[in-house]
Amino acid sequence: MRIALYPGSFDPVTNGHLDVLAHALGIADRVVVAIGVHPGKAPMFTFEERVDMLRDVARGLLGPGEEDRLQVVSFSNLVIDAAVDHGATLLIRGLRDGTDLDYEMQMAGMNRTLRPQVQTVFLPASPEVRHITATLVRQIARMGGRTAEFVPEDVARRLADKAGE
Repeated sequence: MRIALYPGSFDPVTNGHLDVLAHALGIADRVVVAIGVHPGKAPMFTFEERVDMLRDVARGLLGPGEEDRLQVVSFSNLVIDAAVDHGATLLIRGLRDGTDLDYEMQMAGMNRTLRPQVQTVFLPASPEVRHITATLVRQIARMGGRTAEFVPEDVARRLADKAGE
């Protein structure tokens, strides 16, 4: 079984994340979405809220009876160690542009040195979602802007609620 780890903060999950996840499901038998939890960071959404959002929006990517192809977990160690911990031989990294590629190539080299059995796979974001970042989406929401073009409908509602708190 080919298992892929797709790590990120997913704060919040965006249409860009879903695009990469859909492509990852196309090349792996099972995808473990790993939400990074770092004590020094203050995310907009709790870990549990991010898990709920991911599970809700990812259902549309899975066919009937395929729920076991997607797992959502947390990690607070090195991404490459999280991959090994979950039996992944593929590490999924989404790319938006050349800047992402430069950074991700360095990370892939380091990860390959640490754990040669795990292969980094770069998945380019589709053109229509390439510009979306969770950071910008959070900023737009906090300033009262519309996020519906950048995130699934349920996530847009949750963003509006959070921003209004």
